[in-house]
Amino acid sequence: MAVDRSPVYHHHHHHHHRDKRREMGVGGQQTVPGEASANSSGSSSGRPAAGGNAYYTWEQVKKHCHRNDQWLVINRKVYNVTQWVKRHPGGFRVIGHYAGEDATEAFVAFHPDPKFVQKFLKPLLIGELAVTEPSQDQNKNAAITEDFRALRTRAESLGLFQAQPLFFCLQLGQVLVLEVLAWMTVWFWGTGWTSTLLCAMILATSQHHAKPNVFSKDPDVNMLNIFVLGESQPVEYGIKKIKSMPYHRQHQYFFLVGPPLLIPVYFHMEILRSVLLRRDWVDLAWALSYYLRYYCCYIPFYGLLGAIALITFVRFLESHWFVWVTQMNHLPMSIDHERQQDWLSMQLDATCNIEQSNFNDWFCGHLNFQIEHHLFPTMPRHNYHVVAPLVRALCEKHNVPYQVKTLQRGVVDVVRSLKNSGDLWLDAYLHK
Repeated sequence: MAVDRSPVYHHHHHHHHRDKRREMGVGGQQTVPGEASANSSGSSSGRPAAGGNAYYTWEQVKKHCHRNDQWLVINRKVYNVTQWVKRHPGGFRVIGHYAGEDATEAFVAFHPDPKFVQKFLKPLLIGELAVTEPSQDQNKNAAITEDFRALRTRAESLGLFQAQPLFFCLQLGQVLVLEVLAWMTVWFWGTGWTSTLLCAMILATSQHHAKPNVFSKDPDVNMLNIFVLGESQPVEYGIKKIKSMPYHRQHQYFFLVGPPLLIPVYFHMEILRSVLLRRDWVDLAWALSYYLRYYCCYIPFYGLLGAIALITFVRFLESHWFVWVTQMNHLPMSIDHERQQDWLSMQLDATCNIEQSNFNDWFCGHLNFQIEHHLFPTMPRHNYHVVAPLVRALCEKHNVPYQVKTLQRGVVDVVRSLKNSGDLWLDAYLHK
C-alpha cells in the first residue's frame, strides 16, 4: 500500500534538502543497518526516515490507520509502527486502536520507563507535527489533557507509582497462610464433602488475592460472539441477522457461561497461548511451580483424578468472583464509547468504581478502584485510594461524570445491562 510521504514544510530552509532526503530515505540522519526494515511499510521513498525531519499535518497522519499502514503520534513526533505492531510486547490490538491518532496518553500510561522504550521508538521516527498543528487530534479536550498530565506528574512526585514491598510481602503471606489452612483442613478432617468444600473455598480465596491485577487487559469474552454488549453492537448484529446465540436470553445464560467458565476454560487457554506465543518461559515456570506444589499436596489425599477435579472446582469458584468483580465495573458502562476522546473522558465513560470500605477493598483486591486502575495501569494498587480524591476533583472541575456505586448495585447492573442489550438485539433482529 503506497504511503503518503508528502511532508508539509513550514520553513523555507528545508526545501533544498527535500530531494536529497528522498534519495537517502533518512531525515538527515544515517539509518542504523537492519532498523529501517522494521519500518518500511510500502513507503514511496523505499525507506521511511529514521529520526526524520519531515513535518506532517493531522490530516496526513489520519490517513495511515489501516492494518498494513499504521502511523501514530507521541509527544508531537510521528512514528511509522506498521512493522513494529507485530513485535509489540503489549500486543498489536492496543497499537491498532491508536493508528492515525495521537497515542501520547496511552503511551505514557502503559510504559513506566520511557527511556527504555525510546530505543525501540527511535528507528520508527519519520518526522513530527507541523508547527501550526495542535498537539491534540480531532476534538480532544486540550484543557482536560493538560490537567490530567499535571495530575500524573503530581502522582509521580508523591511516589504513588512506587510499590511498597511490605504490602506485597503481607499479600504473599496471606496467600501462603490460606494455602496452608486449606491443606490442614483436609489433613485434619479428612476428605469428606464438607472439608473438601471448605478447602476449595479457602483455596479460591487465596487465588483471587494472588492475582487481582494480572488481567490488566479486561477479558474480551466478546470475541467469541457469546454476548452482545453496549448499545450499538446488539443493533448491528440484529440488522445483520447474526444469531450465534439467543442473545435476548443472554442475561439468563450469562450465569451458565460467564462466571463458571471464564477462568477454568477461556483464561487457561488464553494464558497458555500468550505464554507460548511470547515464549515467556519464566511466567510458564512460575505457573507450573504452583501446579507442582498443588499436586504434591493433594494427590496423596485425593489421587490424581480427584486432585484435578478439586482444582477445577477451585477455578470454577474463583471464576465467579473474578467475573462479577471485573464486569460490574464495565458491562453497565458505555462499551461503544467514542474513540476520539481524551484519555480521562474515555476511561471514565467505560468504567465505574465500587464504593470504598475495608471489606470491598479486600473482596475486590482493590479493583473496586477500577477508574484509577484504568487511568494509571502501572500504579501499585495500594495507592489507588490516595490518587482517587485527586481524580475525582479533576472530574468535577471538567464536569466528567465519576460514577461510584454499591457492591449490590454493581451486581444487579450487570444483569440489567445484559438484558437491555439483548432486548435491543431482538428488536433489530425482528424489525430492522
